Amino acid sequence: MTLDPVHFKAISRLAGRVQRTVDEDEHRDFAATVWNEYLDPLYADGEPIIEPMGEQRRRRVDIEDVSLEADRFPTSHGLDSGTINPTTFKNGLVVDVAQAAMSKVPSDLELHRGRTMVVAVHSNDVTVALDNDWHMDDAGYVRQRLLHVPQVDRSMTAVVHELALYLAEITHARDNAPEVDDLLVMDGPIYPKGLLTWANRDPELGELLREEEQPQRIIQSYVRMVERFIEQDVPLIGFVKNPASRLVTRTVRQREGNAPWLNDAAFFSQVLERGAFDEGVWTRETDELTFTNWFVSRGGTDGTLSATDLPYGVERVRDPADYEVTFSMVYDPRTDTIYRVEAPRAFTEDADLREDLLRHVLKGIAVERGPPEAVGKADSLAKIGHRETTALRRSLETAFDSEIETDYNDDRWGAFDY
Repeated sequence: MTLDPVHFKAISRLAGRVQRTVDEDEHRDFAATVWNEYLDPLYADGEPIIEPMGEQRRRRVDIEDVSLEADRFPTSHGLDSGTINPTTFKNGLVVDVAQAAMSKVPSDLELHRGRTMVVAVHSNDVTVALDNDWHMDDAGYVRQRLLHVPQVDRSMTAVVHELALYLAEITHARDNAPEVDDLLVMDGPIYPKGLLTWANRDPELGELLREEEQPQRIIQSYVRMVERFIEQDVPLIGFVKNPASRLVTRTVRQREGNAPWLNDAAFFSQVLERGAFDEGVWTRETDELTFTNWFVSRGGTDGTLSATDLPYGVERVRDPADYEVTFSMVYDPRTDTIYRVEAPRAFTEDADLREDLLRHVLKGIAVERGPPEAVGKADSLAKIGHRETTALRRSLETAFDSEIETDYNDDRWGAFDY
């Protein structure tokens, strides 16, 4: 079944009937107003939830010039975790497999060989017994374990996926922290936001987070990781490739009744994109990276682990301000992509260090036309490809003596390659 030209014309006519009350130029004007008047600081319920560090400003740097800058850090390490995504079997098991890896720039093949692997298993059969101990494989380069996921009635796949992903990542970070001399760049946020959102996503997930030790221990481990890097005096940052926060847009919508952006990434993209309208057509300038100052974020999950009263039995040993999430937004006009760079406030409180961290990221983006090299390497090492995913699922069918549960859409669209 295909769309004929007549169908395209009909769809175009329907789309043309959508009436836009605000044009793109007005959106940009509103974005400028929000930037100039709302963020120094941004208040919600009388509390500052986003606040600039130093002067609030938009900055730009020539792409070619920054790509030729000297490295601010002699070495950098990247950390990432990837999964095959949750898979359901006919015997009731829900399984996900995660592996974490660490990269180094310049390369370290011994380090790159190391993996931490977690097979997370959910079963409705309470008689199923799992070995939860860690085991070593590949001559000591691979640490692996089975993880029994707590009983849940809903959101099974999300629980299985996130526990596997974060346990693998934080365990690999803990085991390899002594290898990091100058800088660790995590592929994603510095805290396990997927777990921290459970309380808001579903009442059952919130109860699970409050009562189960496993997710609490994972969150505690991320806090310990931040503390360890502060003690080592080695900076830690997170490079978020697809920032999904709605803190700014939600707050503006509550105050003004409307915010035209889907999320904060769309807002900051409009704030940072440079160009001009020529006869009604927007032309983007593409020779410079643009970026913001650093901000402190205390809203939503960003404020959970720096709050006065810590939830979920988590403990801290430092001043709560050290754990605050700080961020800067970076826009690459060549790909029309916005990135978020995160770091604990313990590192960005120093103006010189936060500038070094930002310049390091800017150079990486300029050279790689995407995430910095350490992040790209870690992503490549941790990623479980399509062929490997298919082979693993076949192996799991044999191990569990059960077939993968499929439906009509799987058969129709080929979700599983056999």
